[in-house]
Amino acid sequence: MRETGTLHSTFSSRSKTVLVSGANGFVGRSLCAELRRQGQSVRAVARSVNFQVENIETMSIGTINGETDWTDALRGIKVVIHLAAHVHVMKASVADPQGAFRKVNVEGTFNLARQAADAGVQRFIFISSIKVNGEFTPLGQPYTAEDRPAPVDPYGISKLEAEDALRQLADETGMEVVIIRPPLVYGPGVKANFRSMMRWLETGVPLPLGGIHNKRTLVALDNLVDLIVTCIDHPAAANQTFLAGDGEDISITELLQRLGIALGKPAKLFPIPVWLLKTGAMLLGKREMAQRLCGSLQADISKASDLLGWRPPVRVDDALKKTAADFLQKS
Repeated sequence: MRETGTLHSTFSSRSKTVLVSGANGFVGRSLCAELRRQGQSVRAVARSVNFQVENIETMSIGTINGETDWTDALRGIKVVIHLAAHVHVMKASVADPQGAFRKVNVEGTFNLARQAADAGVQRFIFISSIKVNGEFTPLGQPYTAEDRPAPVDPYGISKLEAEDALRQLADETGMEVVIIRPPLVYGPGVKANFRSMMRWLETGVPLPLGGIHNKRTLVALDNLVDLIVTCIDHPAAANQTFLAGDGEDISITELLQRLGIALGKPAKLFPIPVWLLKTGAMLLGKREMAQRLCGSLQADISKASDLLGWRPPVRVDDALKKTAADFLQKS
């Protein structure tokens, strides 16, 4: 990743310790490593500390909810980057999924932010989700950071509620809040559907996904980390909401083709009509998967470019190569 350059800020975080919650997660590990590479002091906080990164202070916070005591973790902190969350699951295993998401994503986030403001934290960076905007966009009509939110599932709703609570807290306390909404994040160690796609391609099985002409915004792990780092002390980031992305939207067909090249396993794709693909998926109980594969979800990242001078430093094909190399090494 590139250095984000010399930033002219109302405060300097470089001599202060940055707290990263959810530090042992997919994004958190990479973020902590990059901050240390840039010479930043980091306090890595997770529910349970079962990882080590050289020269990084780690702390266990236990359960994250409205009662969590962050006093020790916040001591000496001027910037908080809040990654920890109850993540989206396709099939909820609890009777009240919305309540489960709210407990961590809303109550837990607000509790941390309130204690942070009381402790003198100057900036709180909240990693939200593009799901706050919604699930799909018409082709060529990307979401913007200023669009009226329209979350659909419990995860997206909880993230919006957390955003609203943070904005109100910022108004009341003067603590700066920065909100970043990433779409699907991929990179070394990625799991879930993206890893499944790599498994499909590795087997060489022909896939009926050769005729999908949608557009999806994705964000490489390195690009998201770079945007977060930029927002740590850039004065124009204060009290703003940004959408993240790679700066290039691609179809699922293109993604599979380019990912296949990265894996050294050219994708074997054949086209079938999208309506037929959706019908077959519905009959197999995979309707939501088909909608994600065939639908468009685009995010306009120009606000970050205009206000912060930020550009995604890593190209899509380079990020795919890095992701594929890690997958092949661990397979």
